[in-house]
Amino acid sequence: MEIFGNIGWLIAGFVALIWGAGRLVEGASSLARRFAISELMIGLTVVAIGTSLPEFAVNLVASFRGHGAILYGNVIGSNLVNLLAILGLSGMIFPLAIRHSTAWREVPMSLLATLLFILLVNDRAEPGLSRMDGVLLLLGFLLFMGYVFYSLRQRSGKEAETVQTAPNGSFTRAVVQIVLGMILLLAGGEIVVRNAVSMATAWGMSHSLIGLTIVATGTSLPELATSVVAAWKKRSDIAIGNIIGSNIFNFCFVAGSVALMQPAPYDPAFNASLWLLAGATMFLFLAPFIGKRYVLERWQSVVLFATYVIALLYQILKETGSF
Repeated sequence: MEIFGNIGWLIAGFVALIWGAGRLVEGASSLARRFAISELMIGLTVVAIGTSLPEFAVNLVASFRGHGAILYGNVIGSNLVNLLAILGLSGMIFPLAIRHSTAWREVPMSLLATLLFILLVNDRAEPGLSRMDGVLLLLGFLLFMGYVFYSLRQRSGKEAETVQTAPNGSFTRAVVQIVLGMILLLAGGEIVVRNAVSMATAWGMSHSLIGLTIVATGTSLPELATSVVAAWKKRSDIAIGNIIGSNIFNFCFVAGSVALMQPAPYDPAFNASLWLLAGATMFLFLAPFIGKRYVLERWQSVVLFATYVIALLYQILKETGSF
């Protein structure tokens, strides 16, 4: 009977995530228009950080409990889910317009964050993140946030061409929607992860596979719900900014702050997934120049999503000894 209780809570968690995502997207869009801030920057900051809080909470607990496999599996797996599954699914719903600045600045920054993470976890005899590595990752996050706020002040008229200066709803309502959306996303993510891990553990899955699959997918559900809703509402900037900002936030802030508080050993077996993530980020960088300019087309989104499915199946088959 316990399994049915887990399923019921999973459904409740999904409802909270989807409804919360809708509130967060609406509130962020309204706030962006009110202050004449581009939705891309809102996606890179408020939405990206808000939807990445589940990863931070889960990783902090996993680190202090000595579950390094869950910690690294969650960070790496969440970013794979974000880039391949979520962005792929969002682009399949509606082709996503990619800004010039995103193609040439934010996407390369995401690639640099990935390469920095690969370097730091493999730079010693005993792989893992030290406290000094945590400092370096947090410094990278501060530099990224500095770039974001500099861009807010220096953006050109072209960069802000989609911004409406006329307010859309009250400021208070927009803030309430953002806060309510984040609360629902966090609660929904916690409910889904807790029950999914309970089910997976009962089925005998390893911590590394749980981290890469169940926990990573669960903590990425806020990004999934937010980006899919944003794509459905044709808010490409929020959908793309959310994914890029979340991936940088996960590698630099989440992993960096956790390493600073509680260093954890790293299993080099995760390197294959990290290089896949780096390759996928490079694909995203090249996508706007293949086919229709500065658009992530549906066929490109299918490639991203299919890559995730294949990688997930391979990981499961490898875990079960089929490979």
